[in-house]
Amino acid sequence: MRQELLEKYNVPVPRYTSYPPANYFDGSFTSEMYETAIKDSNGASPNHISFYVHIPFCRHLCHYCGCNSFPMMRPEVVDRYIAALHKEIDRVIPLLDPSRPIAQIHYGGGSPTALPVRYLKELNEHMLSAFDTIENPEIAIECHPGYLDEIYWQGLVEAGFNRFSLGVQDLDEKVLKVVNRRPSLLPLETIFRIARTANVRINMDFIYGLPYQTAESFAATLSKAVELEPDRLVTFSYAHVPWVNKRQLILEQAGLPSGKEKGRMYQEAVRVMHEAGYNSVGMDHFVREGDELYQALLDGRLHRNFQGYCTRRTTGQVYAFGVTGISQLDSAYAQNSKDINEYMECAESGVFAIRKGYALSPDEQIIRGVIESLMCNSRIDWLDLSHRFSLPIERIWDVIGYDKARIRTFVEDGLVLLDTNGLRMTDEGALFVRNVAASFDKLMLHSSRLFSKPV
Repeated sequence: MRQELLEKYNVPVPRYTSYPPANYFDGSFTSEMYETAIKDSNGASPNHISFYVHIPFCRHLCHYCGCNSFPMMRPEVVDRYIAALHKEIDRVIPLLDPSRPIAQIHYGGGSPTALPVRYLKELNEHMLSAFDTIENPEIAIECHPGYLDEIYWQGLVEAGFNRFSLGVQDLDEKVLKVVNRRPSLLPLETIFRIARTANVRINMDFIYGLPYQTAESFAATLSKAVELEPDRLVTFSYAHVPWVNKRQLILEQAGLPSGKEKGRMYQEAVRVMHEAGYNSVGMDHFVREGDELYQALLDGRLHRNFQGYCTRRTTGQVYAFGVTGISQLDSAYAQNSKDINEYMECAESGVFAIRKGYALSPDEQIIRGVIESLMCNSRIDWLDLSHRFSLPIERIWDVIGYDKARIRTFVEDGLVLLDTNGLRMTDEGALFVRNVAASFDKLMLHSSRLFSKPV
Protein backbone atom coordinates (compact mmCIF):
# COMPACT_ATOMS: atom_id res chain seq x y z
CA MET A 1 0.00 0.00 0.00
CA ARG A 2 1.40 3.38 -1.01
CA GLN A 3 2.16 5.57 1.98
CA GLU A 4 0.84 8.66 0.19
CA LEU A 5 -2.60 7.03 -0.08
CA LEU A 6 -2.67 6.30 3.65
CA GLU A 7 -1.66 9.88 4.45
CA LYS A 8 -4.27 11.34 2.10
CA TYR A 9 -7.28 9.08 2.64
CA ASN A 10 -6.95 7.66 6.15
CA VAL A 11 -9.31 10.31 7.51
CA PRO A 12 -12.53 9.90 9.53
CA VAL A 13 -15.47 8.90 7.32
CA PRO A 14 -18.71 6.99 8.02
CA ARG A 15 -18.78 3.20 7.81
CA TYR A 16 -22.07 3.46 5.87
CA THR A 17 -23.70 0.38 7.36
CA SER A 18 -26.70 2.65 6.99
CA TYR A 19 -27.42 5.88 5.20
CA PRO A 20 -27.64 8.29 6.89
CA PRO A 21 -25.25 6.90 9.54
CA ALA A 22 -26.68 6.21 12.97
CA ASN A 23 -25.17 9.34 14.52
CA TYR A 24 -27.61 11.38 12.44
CA PHE A 25 -30.60 9.80 14.19
CA ASP A 26 -32.39 12.20 16.55
CA GLY A 27 -35.13 12.33 19.15
CA SER A 28 -37.73 13.95 16.90
CA PHE A 29 -38.55 10.50 15.50
CA THR A 30 -41.36 9.09 17.66
CA SER A 31 -42.89 5.72 18.44
CA GLU A 32 -45.97 6.77 16.49
CA MET A 33 -43.82 7.47 13.45
CA TYR A 34 -42.25 4.04 13.83
CA GLU A 35 -45.64 2.34 13.91
CA THR A 36 -46.63 4.16 10.73
CA ALA A 37 -43.33 3.19 9.07
CA ILE A 38 -43.95 -0.48 9.95
CA LYS A 39 -47.38 -0.39 8.33
CA ASP A 40 -45.99 1.39 5.26
CA SER A 41 -43.22 -1.19 4.96
CA ASN A 42 -45.78 -3.85 4.01
CA GLY A 43 -46.11 -2.24 0.59
CA ALA A 44 -42.44 -1.45 0.07
CA SER A 45 -39.46 -3.33 -1.28
CA PRO A 46 -37.89 -5.63 -0.24
CA ASN A 47 -40.98 -7.58 0.79
CA HIS A 48 -39.14 -10.13 2.91
CA ILE A 49 -38.95 -9.86 6.69
CA SER A 50 -35.67 -9.74 8.59
CA PHE A 51 -35.78 -9.87 12.37
CA TYR A 52 -32.90 -8.69 14.54
CA VAL A 53 -32.79 -9.57 18.25
CA HIS A 54 -30.38 -7.66 20.49
CA ILE A 55 -29.08 -9.54 23.51
CA PRO A 56 -27.02 -6.98 25.44
CA PHE A 57 -25.47 -9.21 28.09
CA CYS A 58 -21.84 -10.33 28.27
CA ARG A 59 -20.07 -12.55 30.77
CA HIS A 60 -17.41 -9.84 30.79
CA LEU A 61 -16.71 -6.79 28.63
CA CYS A 62 -13.93 -6.73 26.02
CA HIS A 63 -11.94 -3.51 25.93
CA TYR A 64 -12.19 -3.05 22.15
CA CYS A 65 -15.96 -3.38 21.88
CA GLY A 66 -18.05 -0.46 20.67
CA CYS A 67 -21.32 -2.41 20.86
CA ASN A 68 -24.23 -1.67 23.17
CA SER A 69 -23.62 -4.22 25.90
CA PHE A 70 -23.99 -4.73 29.65
CA PRO A 71 -22.31 -7.03 32.19
CA MET A 72 -24.40 -10.13 32.83
CA MET A 73 -27.22 -9.27 35.23
CA ARG A 74 -29.12 -11.17 37.90
CA PRO A 75 -31.30 -14.07 36.66
CA GLU A 76 -34.51 -12.20 37.49
CA VAL A 77 -33.42 -9.24 35.33
CA VAL A 78 -32.54 -11.57 32.45
CA ASP A 79 -35.95 -13.26 32.77
CA ARG A 80 -37.62 -9.86 32.72
CA TYR A 81 -35.65 -8.82 29.64
CA ILE A 82 -36.61 -11.98 27.74
CA ALA A 83 -40.27 -11.41 28.64
CA ALA A 84 -39.96 -7.85 27.33
CA LEU A 85 -38.60 -9.16 24.02
CA HIS A 86 -41.62 -11.43 23.63
CA LYS A 87 -43.95 -8.51 24.37
CA GLU A 88 -42.23 -6.34 21.77
CA ILE A 89 -42.46 -9.14 19.20
CA ASP A 90 -46.19 -9.41 19.96
CA ARG A 91 -46.49 -5.66 19.44
CA VAL A 92 -44.90 -5.78 15.95
CA ILE A 93 -46.39 -8.97 14.49
CA PRO A 94 -49.99 -7.65 14.10
CA LEU A 95 -48.65 -4.65 12.13
CA LEU A 96 -47.02 -6.88 9.50
CA ASP A 97 -48.71 -8.49 6.51
CA PRO A 98 -48.98 -12.19 7.46
CA SER A 99 -48.29 -13.24 3.87
CA ARG A 100 -44.75 -11.83 3.99
CA PRO A 101 -42.06 -14.47 4.54
CA ILE A 102 -39.14 -14.40 6.95
CA ALA A 103 -35.81 -14.42 5.11
CA GLN A 104 -33.45 -13.78 8.01
CA ILE A 105 -33.27 -13.84 11.80
CA HIS A 106 -30.09 -12.55 13.38
CA TYR A 107 -29.03 -12.37 17.03
CA GLY A 108 -26.38 -9.86 18.03
CA GLY A 109 -25.17 -8.12 21.14
CA GLY A 110 -23.45 -8.15 23.56
CA SER A 111 -23.01 -11.89 23.51
CA PRO A 112 -26.30 -13.64 22.68
CA THR A 113 -24.77 -16.92 23.81
CA ALA A 114 -24.45 -15.52 27.32
CA LEU A 115 -28.11 -16.60 27.68
CA PRO A 116 -29.32 -20.10 28.50
CA VAL A 117 -30.01 -21.65 25.12
CA ARG A 118 -33.68 -22.37 25.95
CA TYR A 119 -34.41 -18.62 25.80
CA LEU A 120 -33.03 -18.45 22.28
CA LYS A 121 -35.10 -21.44 21.18
CA GLU A 122 -38.29 -19.88 22.58
CA LEU A 123 -37.62 -16.60 20.79
CA ASN A 124 -37.03 -18.38 17.47
CA GLU A 125 -40.22 -20.37 17.87
CA HIS A 126 -42.17 -17.18 18.63
CA MET A 127 -41.07 -15.40 15.44
CA LEU A 128 -41.18 -18.42 13.16
CA SER A 129 -44.67 -19.41 14.31
CA ALA A 130 -46.14 -16.17 12.93
CA PHE A 131 -44.87 -16.29 9.34
CA ASP A 132 -43.78 -18.66 6.62
CA THR A 133 -40.15 -18.50 5.55
CA ILE A 134 -38.34 -18.36 2.25
CA GLU A 135 -36.59 -21.56 1.23
CA ASN A 136 -33.49 -21.95 3.39
CA PRO A 137 -33.81 -18.78 5.49
CA GLU A 138 -30.75 -17.63 7.42
CA ILE A 139 -31.12 -18.08 11.18
CA ALA A 140 -27.83 -16.74 12.53
CA ILE A 141 -26.29 -16.00 15.89
CA GLU A 142 -23.11 -14.30 17.05
CA CYS A 143 -21.28 -16.67 19.38
CA HIS A 144 -18.63 -16.09 22.03
CA PRO A 145 -16.87 -19.47 22.06
CA GLY A 146 -15.02 -18.71 25.28
CA TYR A 147 -17.76 -20.16 27.50
CA LEU A 148 -19.62 -22.74 25.40
CA ASP A 149 -19.40 -26.49 25.92
CA GLU A 150 -20.55 -29.24 23.55
CA ILE A 151 -24.01 -29.38 25.13
CA TYR A 152 -24.55 -25.67 24.45
CA TRP A 153 -23.41 -25.90 20.82
CA GLN A 154 -25.75 -28.81 20.27
CA GLY A 155 -28.52 -26.78 21.91
CA LEU A 156 -28.01 -24.02 19.35
CA VAL A 157 -28.50 -26.57 16.58
CA GLU A 158 -31.70 -27.81 18.22
CA ALA A 159 -32.89 -24.20 18.60
CA GLY A 160 -32.94 -23.90 14.80
CA PHE A 161 -29.81 -21.90 14.04
CA ASN A 162 -28.17 -22.66 10.69
CA ARG A 163 -25.28 -20.18 10.84
CA PHE A 164 -22.82 -19.58 13.67
CA SER A 165 -20.64 -16.46 13.66
CA LEU A 166 -17.71 -17.29 15.91
CA GLY A 167 -16.25 -14.19 17.56
CA VAL A 168 -12.67 -15.48 17.59
CA GLN A 169 -11.01 -12.03 17.08
CA ASP A 170 -7.47 -13.50 17.21
CA LEU A 171 -5.79 -16.83 17.93
CA ASP A 172 -2.86 -15.23 19.75
CA GLU A 173 -3.57 -15.48 23.48
CA LYS A 174 -1.30 -12.51 24.22
CA VAL A 175 -3.57 -10.32 22.06
CA LEU A 176 -6.72 -11.77 23.61
CA LYS A 177 -5.45 -11.18 27.13
CA VAL A 178 -4.69 -7.48 26.59
CA VAL A 179 -8.16 -6.87 25.11
CA ASN A 180 -9.87 -8.91 27.88
CA ARG A 181 -11.18 -11.57 25.50
CA ARG A 182 -11.39 -15.20 26.57
CA PRO A 183 -10.16 -17.84 24.06
CA SER A 184 -12.40 -20.68 22.93
CA LEU A 185 -13.35 -23.14 25.67
CA LEU A 186 -13.37 -26.04 23.19
CA PRO A 187 -10.90 -26.73 20.41
CA LEU A 188 -12.26 -25.00 17.32
CA GLU A 189 -12.12 -28.36 15.53
CA THR A 190 -14.74 -29.68 17.96
CA ILE A 191 -17.08 -26.77 17.28
CA PHE A 192 -16.67 -27.28 13.54
CA ARG A 193 -17.45 -30.98 13.86
CA ILE A 194 -20.72 -30.28 15.70
CA ALA A 195 -21.74 -27.63 13.18
CA ARG A 196 -20.77 -29.63 10.09
CA THR A 197 -22.66 -32.68 11.31
CA ALA A 198 -25.80 -30.54 11.54
CA ASN A 199 -25.18 -28.68 8.22
CA VAL A 200 -24.70 -25.41 10.10
CA ARG A 201 -22.65 -22.82 8.20
CA ILE A 202 -19.76 -21.16 10.03
CA ASN A 203 -18.37 -17.63 9.95
CA MET A 204 -15.15 -16.79 11.77
CA ASP A 205 -14.80 -13.16 12.83
CA PHE A 206 -11.44 -11.47 13.43
CA ILE A 207 -10.33 -7.94 14.34
CA TYR A 208 -7.12 -6.29 13.16
CA GLY A 209 -5.51 -3.21 14.65
CA LEU A 210 -5.33 -4.45 18.26
CA PRO A 211 -2.32 -4.15 20.60
CA TYR A 212 0.51 -6.63 19.95
CA GLN A 213 -0.78 -7.47 16.47
CA THR A 214 1.53 -7.18 13.47
CA ALA A 215 0.98 -7.96 9.82
CA GLU A 216 2.95 -11.17 10.30
CA SER A 217 1.09 -12.30 13.43
CA PHE A 218 -2.31 -11.57 11.90
CA ALA A 219 -1.36 -13.50 8.75
CA ALA A 220 -0.33 -16.43 10.95
CA THR A 221 -3.70 -16.34 12.75
CA LEU A 222 -5.63 -16.35 9.48
CA SER A 223 -3.46 -19.12 8.06
CA LYS A 224 -4.51 -21.31 11.00
CA ALA A 225 -8.15 -20.30 10.53
CA VAL A 226 -8.34 -21.25 6.84
CA GLU A 227 -7.12 -24.75 7.70
CA LEU A 228 -10.53 -25.25 9.35
CA GLU A 229 -12.26 -24.28 6.08
CA PRO A 230 -14.95 -21.98 7.50
CA ASP A 231 -17.65 -20.92 5.06
CA ARG A 232 -16.83 -17.25 5.54
CA LEU A 233 -14.12 -15.23 7.25
CA VAL A 234 -14.58 -11.63 8.33
CA THR A 235 -11.71 -9.27 9.15
CA PHE A 236 -12.99 -6.17 10.89
CA SER A 237 -10.80 -3.12 11.17
CA TYR A 238 -10.70 -2.11 14.84
CA ALA A 239 -12.57 1.18 15.21
CA HIS A 240 -10.94 3.29 17.90
CA VAL A 241 -13.80 5.44 19.22
CA PRO A 242 -13.01 6.11 22.91
CA TRP A 243 -15.67 8.84 22.97
CA VAL A 244 -18.18 5.97 22.55
CA ASN A 245 -16.44 3.39 24.76
CA LYS A 246 -13.99 4.72 27.35
CA ARG A 247 -12.63 1.20 27.94
CA GLN A 248 -10.81 1.59 24.63
CA LEU A 249 -8.44 4.02 26.37
CA ILE A 250 -6.91 0.92 28.02
CA LEU A 251 -5.77 -0.19 24.57
CA GLU A 252 -4.04 3.15 24.01
CA GLN A 253 -1.95 2.44 27.09
CA ALA A 254 -0.99 -0.96 25.68
CA GLY A 255 -0.11 0.62 22.34
CA LEU A 256 -2.08 0.47 19.09
CA PRO A 257 -0.54 -0.38 15.71
CA SER A 258 0.09 2.52 13.34
CA GLY A 259 -2.13 3.19 10.35
CA LYS A 260 0.70 1.94 8.14
CA GLU A 261 0.89 -1.36 10.04
CA LYS A 262 -2.90 -1.76 9.88
CA GLY A 263 -2.65 -1.27 6.13
CA ARG A 264 -0.09 -4.09 6.00
CA MET A 265 -2.43 -6.28 8.09
CA TYR A 266 -5.22 -5.72 5.59
CA GLN A 267 -2.96 -6.55 2.65
CA GLU A 268 -1.68 -9.69 4.37
CA ALA A 269 -5.24 -10.77 5.16
CA VAL A 270 -6.18 -10.41 1.49
CA ARG A 271 -3.10 -12.38 0.42
CA VAL A 272 -3.74 -15.25 2.85
CA MET A 273 -7.43 -15.44 1.97
CA HIS A 274 -6.92 -15.36 -1.78
CA GLU A 275 -4.16 -17.98 -1.66
CA ALA A 276 -6.51 -20.23 0.35
CA GLY A 277 -9.24 -19.94 -2.30
CA TYR A 278 -11.42 -17.29 -0.67
CA ASN A 279 -12.77 -14.30 -2.59
CA SER A 280 -13.10 -10.76 -1.29
CA VAL A 281 -16.65 -9.52 -0.73
CA GLY A 282 -17.12 -5.92 0.32
CA MET A 283 -14.70 -4.33 2.77
CA ASP A 284 -14.17 -7.22 5.14
CA HIS A 285 -15.72 -10.54 4.05
CA PHE A 286 -13.99 -13.49 2.39
CA VAL A 287 -16.04 -16.33 0.92
CA ARG A 288 -15.59 -19.35 -1.31
CA GLU A 289 -16.57 -19.27 -4.96
CA GLY A 290 -19.75 -21.27 -4.42
CA ASP A 291 -21.05 -18.94 -1.70
CA GLU A 292 -24.19 -17.04 -2.68
CA LEU A 293 -22.61 -13.81 -1.45
CA TYR A 294 -19.94 -14.16 -4.12
CA GLN A 295 -22.48 -14.79 -6.85
CA ALA A 296 -24.47 -11.77 -5.67
CA LEU A 297 -21.29 -9.68 -5.89
CA LEU A 298 -20.65 -10.86 -9.47
CA ASP A 299 -24.25 -9.97 -10.36
CA GLY A 300 -24.04 -6.56 -8.67
CA ARG A 301 -26.84 -7.56 -6.29
CA LEU A 302 -25.05 -7.65 -2.95
CA HIS A 303 -26.78 -5.92 -0.04
CA ARG A 304 -25.76 -4.91 3.49
CA ASN A 305 -27.57 -4.03 6.68
CA PHE A 306 -26.41 -3.54 10.28
CA GLN A 307 -25.99 -7.32 10.59
CA GLY A 308 -23.60 -7.59 7.65
CA TYR A 309 -23.69 -8.57 3.98
CA CYS A 310 -26.56 -10.53 2.54
CA THR A 311 -27.99 -11.38 -0.86
CA ARG A 312 -31.15 -10.03 -2.40
CA ARG A 313 -32.65 -13.47 -1.68
CA THR A 314 -32.17 -13.06 2.06
CA THR A 315 -32.57 -9.29 2.15
CA GLY A 316 -35.49 -8.05 4.16
CA GLN A 317 -36.62 -4.92 5.87
CA VAL A 318 -35.22 -5.22 9.37
CA TYR A 319 -37.47 -5.13 12.43
CA ALA A 320 -35.31 -4.96 15.55
CA PHE A 321 -36.19 -6.12 19.04
CA GLY A 322 -34.40 -5.29 22.26
CA VAL A 323 -32.58 -2.46 23.97
CA THR A 324 -30.76 -0.19 21.45
CA GLY A 325 -32.12 -2.29 18.54
CA ILE A 326 -32.24 -0.41 15.22
CA SER A 327 -34.97 -1.17 12.69
CA GLN A 328 -34.07 -0.50 9.04
CA LEU A 329 -37.18 0.09 6.98
CA ASP A 330 -37.69 1.41 3.47
CA SER A 331 -38.55 4.92 4.61
CA ALA A 332 -37.10 5.17 8.11
CA TYR A 333 -34.72 4.01 10.81
CA ALA A 334 -35.89 3.64 14.39
CA GLN A 335 -33.79 2.91 17.47
CA ASN A 336 -34.96 1.65 20.84
CA SER A 337 -33.89 3.20 24.11
CA LYS A 338 -30.33 2.52 25.28
CA ASP A 339 -31.57 2.30 28.87
CA ILE A 340 -32.41 -1.32 29.61
CA ASN A 341 -34.88 -0.48 32.41
CA GLU A 342 -36.69 2.03 30.23
CA TYR A 343 -36.85 -0.52 27.42
CA MET A 344 -38.37 -3.16 29.68
CA GLU A 345 -40.87 -0.71 31.21
CA CYS A 346 -42.07 0.35 27.76
CA ALA A 347 -42.49 -3.25 26.59
CA GLU A 348 -44.40 -4.12 29.76
CA SER A 349 -46.69 -1.13 29.16
CA GLY A 350 -47.40 -2.24 25.59
CA VAL A 351 -45.67 0.72 23.91
CA PHE A 352 -42.60 0.96 21.69
CA ALA A 353 -39.40 2.17 23.33
CA ILE A 354 -38.28 4.25 20.32
CA ARG A 355 -36.07 7.12 21.42
CA LYS A 356 -34.49 8.25 18.16
CA GLY A 357 -34.66 7.61 14.45
CA TYR A 358 -34.61 9.14 11.02
CA ALA A 359 -37.24 9.53 8.30
CA LEU A 360 -35.61 9.49 4.87
CA SER A 361 -36.66 11.98 2.21
CA PRO A 362 -37.09 10.69 -1.37
CA ASP A 363 -33.71 12.21 -2.29
CA GLU A 364 -32.02 10.52 0.69
CA GLN A 365 -33.42 7.18 -0.43
CA ILE A 366 -31.67 7.73 -3.76
CA ILE A 367 -28.39 8.68 -2.06
CA ARG A 368 -28.72 5.56 0.11
CA GLY A 369 -29.13 3.43 -3.01
CA VAL A 370 -26.02 4.88 -4.66
CA ILE A 371 -23.83 4.54 -1.57
CA GLU A 372 -25.12 1.04 -0.84
CA SER A 373 -24.34 -0.04 -4.40
CA LEU A 374 -20.75 1.16 -4.10
CA MET A 375 -20.16 -0.10 -0.56
CA CYS A 376 -21.55 -3.57 -1.32
CA ASN A 377 -20.58 -4.21 -4.91
CA SER A 378 -17.50 -1.98 -5.25
CA ARG A 379 -19.01 -0.42 -8.31
CA ILE A 380 -21.80 1.83 -9.53
CA ASP A 381 -23.86 1.21 -12.66
CA TRP A 382 -25.68 4.45 -13.41
CA LEU A 383 -28.01 2.81 -15.93
CA ASP A 384 -29.04 0.15 -13.42
CA LEU A 385 -29.74 2.83 -10.79
CA SER A 386 -31.69 4.85 -13.37
CA HIS A 387 -33.95 1.85 -13.99
CA ARG A 388 -34.24 1.11 -10.27
CA PHE A 389 -35.40 4.63 -9.37
CA SER A 390 -37.15 5.37 -12.69
CA LEU A 391 -35.12 8.57 -12.99
CA PRO A 392 -32.73 9.99 -15.61
CA ILE A 393 -29.06 9.53 -14.72
CA GLU A 394 -28.61 13.30 -14.69
CA ARG A 395 -31.28 13.60 -12.00
CA ILE A 396 -29.47 11.03 -9.83
CA TRP A 397 -26.21 12.96 -10.29
CA ASP A 398 -27.94 16.13 -9.19
CA VAL A 399 -29.32 14.45 -6.05
CA ILE A 400 -25.93 13.11 -4.96
CA GLY A 401 -23.99 16.22 -5.94
CA TYR A 402 -21.86 14.25 -8.41
CA ASP A 403 -18.52 16.03 -8.69
CA LYS A 404 -16.59 14.96 -11.80
CA ALA A 405 -13.43 16.77 -10.61
CA ARG A 406 -13.49 14.84 -7.34
CA ILE A 407 -13.97 11.56 -9.19
CA ARG A 408 -11.05 12.41 -11.48
CA THR A 409 -8.89 12.80 -8.38
CA PHE A 410 -9.86 9.31 -7.22
CA VAL A 411 -9.03 8.01 -10.71
CA GLU A 412 -5.64 9.76 -10.77
CA ASP A 413 -4.82 8.33 -7.32
CA GLY A 414 -5.61 4.81 -8.51
CA LEU A 415 -8.67 4.26 -6.30
CA VAL A 416 -11.32 4.21 -9.02
CA LEU A 417 -11.68 3.13 -12.65
CA LEU A 418 -14.31 4.61 -14.97
CA ASP A 419 -16.17 2.54 -17.55
CA THR A 420 -19.04 3.07 -19.98
CA ASN A 421 -21.83 2.74 -17.43
CA GLY A 422 -20.23 3.94 -14.22
CA LEU A 423 -17.24 3.34 -11.99
CA ARG A 424 -15.64 0.66 -9.89
CA MET A 425 -13.08 0.47 -7.11
CA THR A 426 -9.61 -0.83 -7.90
CA ASP A 427 -7.96 -3.50 -5.77
CA GLU A 428 -5.72 -0.84 -4.24
CA GLY A 429 -8.65 1.49 -3.69
CA ALA A 430 -10.88 -1.09 -2.00
CA LEU A 431 -9.68 -0.08 1.46
CA PHE A 432 -10.87 3.48 0.82
CA VAL A 433 -14.32 2.76 -0.58
CA ARG A 434 -15.78 4.75 2.35
CA ASN A 435 -13.96 7.86 1.13
CA VAL A 436 -15.43 7.54 -2.36
CA ALA A 437 -18.89 6.89 -0.93
CA ALA A 438 -18.59 10.02 1.22
CA SER A 439 -18.13 12.09 -1.95
CA PHE A 440 -21.77 11.28 -2.82
CA ASP A 441 -23.02 12.19 0.66
CA LYS A 442 -24.35 15.74 0.89
CA LEU A 443 -24.60 15.41 4.67
CA MET A 444 -20.80 15.27 4.84
CA LEU A 445 -20.44 18.76 3.35
CA HIS A 446 -21.06 20.48 6.67
CA SER A 447 -20.72 17.62 9.15
CA SER A 448 -19.12 18.02 12.57
CA ARG A 449 -19.91 14.45 13.61
CA LEU A 450 -17.19 12.02 14.67
CA PHE A 451 -16.32 8.93 12.62
CA SER A 452 -13.64 6.24 12.64
CA LYS A 453 -10.81 6.07 10.07
CA PRO A 454 -10.80 3.49 7.25
CA VAL A 455 -7.49 2.02 8.49
